[in-house]
Amino acid sequence: MENLIALLVAAPLVGAALLLCGGKRLDRTGHWIGTLFAAASFAVGVALFADMLGRSADHRALHQHLFTWIPVGGFRADVAFQLDQLSMTFVLLITGVGSLIHVYSIGYMEHDERRRRFFGYLNLFLAAMLLLVLADNYLLLYVGWEGVGLASYLLIGFWQHKPSAATAAKKAFLVNRVGDMGLSIAIMLMFTTFGTFAFGPVLASTGATSEGKLTAIGLMLLLAACGKSAQVPLQSWLGDAMEGPTPVSALIHAATMVTAGVYLITRSGAIFNAAPDAQTAVVAVGAVTLLFGAIVGCAKDDIKKALAGSTMSQIGYMILAAGLGPIGYAFAIMHLVTHGFFKAGLFLGAGSVMHGMNDEVNMRRYGGLRKYMPVTFLTFGLGYLAIIGFPGLSGFFSKDKIIEAAFAKGGTEGWILGGAALLGAAITAFYMTRVMLMTFFGEERWRKAPTPSPDQPSVEPAAETRGEYAPPHPHESPKVMTLPMIVLAIGSVFAGGLFSINEAFVKWLEPVTSFAHGHSPVSATTVTAATIAVLLLGVAVAWLMYGRRPVPSLAPRGSLLTRAARRDLLQDDFNDLVFVRGGGHLTTTLVQLDHTVVDGAVNGTAASMGGLSGLLRQLQSGFVRSYAVQMLGGAAVLVAATLLMRGV
Repeated sequence: MENLIALLVAAPLVGAALLLCGGKRLDRTGHWIGTLFAAASFAVGVALFADMLGRSADHRALHQHLFTWIPVGGFRADVAFQLDQLSMTFVLLITGVGSLIHVYSIGYMEHDERRRRFFGYLNLFLAAMLLLVLADNYLLLYVGWEGVGLASYLLIGFWQHKPSAATAAKKAFLVNRVGDMGLSIAIMLMFTTFGTFAFGPVLASTGATSEGKLTAIGLMLLLAACGKSAQVPLQSWLGDAMEGPTPVSALIHAATMVTAGVYLITRSGAIFNAAPDAQTAVVAVGAVTLLFGAIVGCAKDDIKKALAGSTMSQIGYMILAAGLGPIGYAFAIMHLVTHGFFKAGLFLGAGSVMHGMNDEVNMRRYGGLRKYMPVTFLTFGLGYLAIIGFPGLSGFFSKDKIIEAAFAKGGTEGWILGGAALLGAAITAFYMTRVMLMTFFGEERWRKAPTPSPDQPSVEPAAETRGEYAPPHPHESPKVMTLPMIVLAIGSVFAGGLFSINEAFVKWLEPVTSFAHGHSPVSATTVTAATIAVLLLGVAVAWLMYGRRPVPSLAPRGSLLTRAARRDLLQDDFNDLVFVRGGGHLTTTLVQLDHTVVDGAVNGTAASMGGLSGLLRQLQSGFVRSYAVQMLGGAAVLVAATLLMRGV
């Protein structure tokens, strides 16, 4: 079975090559070709999973060496794959959810002239992400890491005729380059410390390495994870990434790009376990981001950007759990998988709403859509219940375990982390209930012409000015779009419960990630009760604000925090002030320094030598009589000096 591992990456890679190089002759069938290759990779993954289940827990890891990539002296880099329980979990998520998104895209992108190219980029995305999670060494992982960055750039900016999409793609690419520098530095440190990049030797040698070196490597890995998984302080690109087609949002936010950072930290668990300072930094980043993203999600009227804030927050939960070490690794991945189901379903549901509403994204122009889109309402609603942690659904099992693990950290730190996780659960219930109420309940606000506003420009300003506004005609999406939503809704309901039977998921990952029970000062029953209580509180507050009151077509001014949240808590303003303007001022200062000091020293030295040479040149008259007189005068001076010295 080891020989099949390469097919996981090869299938979507071949599909991408065919679709991107095959030309217009494949325009009519390109979407089916892309979907077929994605499904083929999923089929191979299922076959390998079935074989893995037939092996004992300690003999499930498979390796496939393809060739030696770079052999130079002591430097050796191989193209080799490692398939164990951790990478298999990601393989099934990436290919399974990715294939459903391909199917959904057949309907969503039906009228796009560049649909073949879009499916080629989707296949490229899957291939890069699979390479990332299957690599058996950090250098090959880096290739997949950069491939994911390239594919995200191509997909976020797919509609490059829109300046906002082109800008968003560049922003995602550049912000991620900052994180990528962290990964590249970490790999260099690994080679100088361990003499290899391979997971096995690196992770097995952490016990014999100084804590300082491991801390440096861990912090660089965390920087990389912050970039790919949109964690503070490299989170600013995620909201703008919504400029891409909605299936891209589902793929990035649920199955591929943002999960890469969680995988990197979990895979490198031995490094963080031996570097407590780096591990503390991971926990801090996760706790801050889960609250940051939740607060941003509360203020967004764009349905996709509200879900983007939610993704940032939920990935924060996963990073927090991964930072807890063996107490939380398994729960981080468990929540990652359940999140893959309900977040993909939520994004595809948002796309279905947009499909029936003439691509409108402003929830203040929705309302009452449940009776026009019953399938979308049901599947989106199940995803909503799952993400807020409604008892019995997937999010209830996975997120509650993270909250329990946070309290199990112990001491003051445990109380702080557990409190932050509970607060995040309350805010999640609030903003997701807000999304449900504004979209599917209440007055049908789309029947009225939107009021033009500088902050919210109308869809058809000319028509509205003439009083000719034509409201959209909301309708259910075709089956090719609703069937993937139904499948994801089923996963949103049942996945978490299945994983929790006899701690099946924890036992599955334990040989790779290890597992340890913490010593929580709070019982699991108390944590569950508290989680349900804050969930109900968040739902109740949202109902009072958006269920019992009419939703205005224009957002009110709101409090200072609300206005800041609408601007993503001023993250772009901070980046502009510190990095853009600050960098500009620094560059200007350095240029002036170069002109005045560096160039001044060089040019001043040259001018001084030129002036001195001009003076010396005057002594060279070219007349022999002048030279004879000078020689005579010099000789006289020497004779006089000699006589004087003898007299002394």
